[in-house]
Amino acid sequence: MNETLVTLVGNVATGMDYRESPSGAVVRFRFAVTPRYRDRQGEGWKDGATSFYTVWARRALAVNLAGSVASGEPLVVHGRLRVRDEEGDGKRRFSADIDAVAIGHDLNRGTSAFRRIIRADAPLTSPLLTVTQKAAEV
Repeated sequence: MNETLVTLVGNVATGMDYRESPSGAVVRFRFAVTPRYRDRQGEGWKDGATSFYTVWARRALAVNLAGSVASGEPLVVHGRLRVRDEEGDGKRRFSADIDAVAIGHDLNRGTSAFRRIIRADAPLTSPLLTVTQKAAEV
C-alpha cells in the first residue's frame, strides 16, 4: 500500500520493445520528461534538465501501446515509480522505472483517435455490448 504513484508528461524517446512472455505481452520504452519554466529576466520559456525513465506496460496495455504509439510522440504516463540502485564496474548507478497503469496521448499537443477493442471472450451480457445494442436501436 505504500507504493509511489506518479503521473509524468513527456515524449517517447525510443521505439517500443514488444515481447511475449508466458504471463502475457510486455512493452518497454524510454520516456523523456523535460520541465519548462518561465525565464523572468529574458521574458521567455526555457527547458530544464531532461529526466529519462524506463516505462513498462503489461498485458492488454502493452498490446494496445505497441500498436498505437511511436517514438517522439507526446504522452501522459501514470504508474508506480520504482527506483533501482545497481553497482557494476565499480560504479553505483540509479535508474527510475515506471510500471504503467494508464498511458495516453497528451492532447494539449495534438489530436488522437480512440478505437475501442471488443474482446472475443466478452460475455453477451457485458455492459459494453448492452450500450452498443441500445445505441443501435435508437
